[in-house]
Amino acid sequence: MTASAAAPMQLTQLETPAAIIDTPRMLRNIRHMQARMDALGVRFRPHVKTSKCSPVVRAQIAAGATGITVSTLKEAAHFFDDGTTDILYGVGMVATKLPQALALRRRGCDLKIVTDSVDSARAIVAFGTEHDEAFEVWIEIDTDGHRSGIRPDETALIDVATVLHEGGARLGGVMTHAGSSYDLDTPEALAAMAEQERAGCVRAAERLRAAGLPCPVVSVGSTPTALSAASLHGVTEVRAGVYVFFDLVMHNVGVCGTDDLALSVLTTVIGHQAEKGWAIVDAGWMAMSRDRGTQKQKHDFAYGQVCSLDGTLLPGYVLSGANQEHGILSREGGESNKDADIARRFPIGTMLRILPNHACATGAQFPSYQALAEDGEITEWSRLHGW
Repeated sequence: MTASAAAPMQLTQLETPAAIIDTPRMLRNIRHMQARMDALGVRFRPHVKTSKCSPVVRAQIAAGATGITVSTLKEAAHFFDDGTTDILYGVGMVATKLPQALALRRRGCDLKIVTDSVDSARAIVAFGTEHDEAFEVWIEIDTDGHRSGIRPDETALIDVATVLHEGGARLGGVMTHAGSSYDLDTPEALAAMAEQERAGCVRAAERLRAAGLPCPVVSVGSTPTALSAASLHGVTEVRAGVYVFFDLVMHNVGVCGTDDLALSVLTTVIGHQAEKGWAIVDAGWMAMSRDRGTQKQKHDFAYGQVCSLDGTLLPGYVLSGANQEHGILSREGGESNKDADIARRFPIGTMLRILPNHACATGAQFPSYQALAEDGEITEWSRLHGW
């Protein structure tokens, strides 16, 4: 006689805090982005730093993604072991990480690396020559002044490319990330930034080709620009990450609704400060992260938007404060708008869900996700941590 299978886990049986993935929403987000990229005629290479989770990445690949972007070499090794070979390490390469990159390539991983400096390019070609390895290198382009990269018209672009090409590396192309799109919140501004990102990266590619240097790949991307571009003429691929879960920052930017947010934190009411209009929950900043990305946006959600156990929004209620393991749930508006009936509204033991400001940061607080299926069944999905 065989033992009966364990009954499926339900939300109310989980220990809190817990990171919940609404699987139908996640799959809808994946399908929507892939369909948009297909319609625009470009390859799609999702940035998997948002989830760092194999079942999520498998769903992205199954939907049509061609390769992935990672933010750590540990991610690259993990997802290569899981069956993905076409991987872009989207952080500037330094000499100390080249042995890790070499080990992955020697195992059969088609790993691409990134640089934006002559010094780094020289280190790559010197190491490659020493170890008889022609690394594929993409040059990072700065199209918005947000972070790293070479500006499209800088002389350094040709200098870096020449060092790589003449030194025996494979010059794979150019890539950019318009991260300043996160600061925008109108369709017109987002469309303009998407065009700026496209035009700048294409301009860099044209300069390389005019100098007789190869540039097969032109890679752009952020979630806001990927969802706002009217044309991707000259672009070969797009990268985006947070779209898979979305979050309150993206909601404020205007590229998703709250009903697209696929990640939430399950929490339990553990006490009250009724005279202050507070309910205390067991999700503090160790669960939500310290990210206050909505603070300077049009709607500040503090540490997160409160929802009922079934995910229904509770308008006006936010996680207004956070200590390490304690969260303060209250009505927006502070002292003048406090809920004098909060203890009755949210009794001790009430389970709630909190939508996060930044899905990448909140996900990183947990060793695993609890994937919630449409029928209410829960499956645990492990998540990668560290470097």
